[in-house]
Amino acid sequence: MSLPTTRRVFMMALAASGTGLARAQSRVEEDSEQAAALGYKHDTTKVDKAKYPKHEASQHCANCSFWQGAAADPWAGCAMFGRKQIAAAGWCLAWNKKPG
Repeated sequence: MSLPTTRRVFMMALAASGTGLARAQSRVEEDSEQAAALGYKHDTTKVDKAKYPKHEASQHCANCSFWQGAAADPWAGCAMFGRKQIAAAGWCLAWNKKPG
């Protein structure tokens, strides 16, 4: 018996297995050059208030206009970090309130 190997079948198998393309992306490391330049932290409560006085506790990646995931996603893409994922509870200098 031969198995179908079409792209559609492959993509359906990926979705069914829970290993979609978004999960294959790597996560931003806080100590990376880009994250440091943007003051990124995985946890908004860990942001240095002295260094970033405009930061507010209510600001986090999941309510930022650059967030590319669903509201319930713990990690998702961000326009500021290219193909890397950021934490929903994170924060960086580029934070911009999501419309609505």
